[in-house]
Amino acid sequence: MEETISLQDLFKTLKKRAGLIALMTILAITIAGVVSFLVLTPMYQTSTQILVNQEQSEAAQLTNQNIQTDLQLINTYSVIIKSPAILDEVANQLDLDMSVEQLNNMITVNTAENSQVVNVTVQDANPALAVDIANTTAKVFESEIQNLMNVDNVSILSPAVLKENPSPVAPNPMLNMAIAAVIGMMLGVGIAFLLEYLDTTIKDQQDIEEILDIPLLGVISPIKEEAKLEQTTSSKRRAG
Repeated sequence: MEETISLQDLFKTLKKRAGLIALMTILAITIAGVVSFLVLTPMYQTSTQILVNQEQSEAAQLTNQNIQTDLQLINTYSVIIKSPAILDEVANQLDLDMSVEQLNNMITVNTAENSQVVNVTVQDANPALAVDIANTTAKVFESEIQNLMNVDNVSILSPAVLKENPSPVAPNPMLNMAIAAVIGMMLGVGIAFLLEYLDTTIKDQQDIEEILDIPLLGVISPIKEEAKLEQTTSSKRRAG
């Protein structure tokens, strides 16, 4: 027989297992909070802006071809900034005990569309070190690009500054706990329906009809203990 579940049955199951669902949700939130506050290392972020200046001859006549050339040049600069030629020198100047690959993973280079400004963003557990890496990377790039491409059109627009009370950008405990709450609730609901599906005990008349596939002819009401006691007392009186 094909088994169907009504909406009423779903709500009945959720109500019956509400404690389990609440427990799983609270447990997930607690774990996410502990991990976010006590386990994960706070990461701080800072950025330096580099300006790529157009030459005067190019500024006089701005065409689509010139714009495309500028964008390609900036894309090239973005690759050079994270190249070993730049990062090796940054590591040497700051006396960093890390490889070029590790330093590369800390740095993100991006540009706005049709913009001459390149943003060099650095993330690290030490906010002061992040500022030093961002500023040193910009200075080294400004110096080395003259030798690498024989151009002098790069200048530091806005250096990174160490704030008095920097706030970490990661982890985000509130977001982590909110996500954990949703996951915990979904997990609790899933376990609730799984337990209900595995529970094969007969609970009421409807279960008898569904399992045996036969109509119910009658129900024997349970005899309460008080009624049994009265019947026993009456029998003894009659016998006496």
